[in-house]
Amino acid sequence: MRFSIDATHGNARACTLQTAHSVIKTPVFMPVGTVGSVKSLDIRDLLETLQAEIILANTYHMYLRPGDTTVAKLGKLHGFTKYPKSFLTDSGGFQAFSLSDMSKPKTDGIEFRSHIDGSKHFFTPKKVLDIQYNLGSDIMMILDDLVALPATKERIALSIERTTAWAKESIEYHRANQQKGIGTDQNIFAIIQGGIDKEFRKKSAQELCALDYDGFAIGGLSVGELNNEMYDTVEYTTQFMPSDKPRYLMGVGTPEDLIENIERGVDMFDCVMPTRNARNGTLFTSFGKLNIKGAKYKEDESPIDQNCQCPTCQTYSRAYINHLFRAREISYFRLATIHNLFYYLNLMKEAREAILEGRFTQFKQEFYAKRS
Repeated sequence: MRFSIDATHGNARACTLQTAHSVIKTPVFMPVGTVGSVKSLDIRDLLETLQAEIILANTYHMYLRPGDTTVAKLGKLHGFTKYPKSFLTDSGGFQAFSLSDMSKPKTDGIEFRSHIDGSKHFFTPKKVLDIQYNLGSDIMMILDDLVALPATKERIALSIERTTAWAKESIEYHRANQQKGIGTDQNIFAIIQGGIDKEFRKKSAQELCALDYDGFAIGGLSVGELNNEMYDTVEYTTQFMPSDKPRYLMGVGTPEDLIENIERGVDMFDCVMPTRNARNGTLFTSFGKLNIKGAKYKEDESPIDQNCQCPTCQTYSRAYINHLFRAREISYFRLATIHNLFYYLNLMKEAREAILEGRFTQFKQEFYAKRS
């Protein structure tokens, strides 16, 4: 991985991250392709319309179905999906934690049952890396011990202890494998935990950032805390993260969350919000959220957002999109998803331009003014 900082404005950063498969300009939002596919979209949508340089695939889901060994046999993620740009794969720990009827974090890993057939599985730091070697992702996230908030100090302390121990095991295993020629073009990120407690976040960040990782993520947020608590935690944590490596905030969030955390020094984001909300009728626009299923749009001839250059807005009216949603027409899901992701990715491009031109503060003010 090559990483460089192109410009800063306050704590906001415009960076360039190059993997074996693409050049990624940050700030960047990564569309979520849980099972190797962004729901309702095909490769042309991702490459030509959205021009996405990186998407996220889910280690837990790909491991259970179709199986990471199957993916490996069929050309790994890039060959299997035909998406030629970069993939980031998470560790699967969050899904084991959130989807399983029986999830038990232990000293050496996480025991869980498949949400598909109830079969028992055990993720260890080494096993999740072995799965991701088979997937061939450009950026691999390591196993961490995630806790829902609120949580006791004792549980958060245990989470940090486990996360650090697993991080040491993971980096030693990965560097040893690279010496053997395994995962030589794959990068590895550690995940900082600690809830919203500043001392815990400092402890986790300092322990992890002392290790030889290619980048660092802030995890364990957007899991029940208030927005201002999330923002304060990110702002406090980034000061302990190296400036010469990528910073990734996992599972966040709304357009407002992205702008606020770019201002606090974050480079990379992912979230299911734009795709999931599209399927449920909520569309993101320059002036805020729009609920397209509302009856008031039944005869509205205007586009979803007059300021949007996506194919959906350039071609169809709110009335037609409203009709497709109400009819549960399959094409609705594609058109709405394209719009929401186009909005998110374009917002990142605009934020980057503002940082490069030294006007991010003004850009943020204008962003909120349009919403008011």
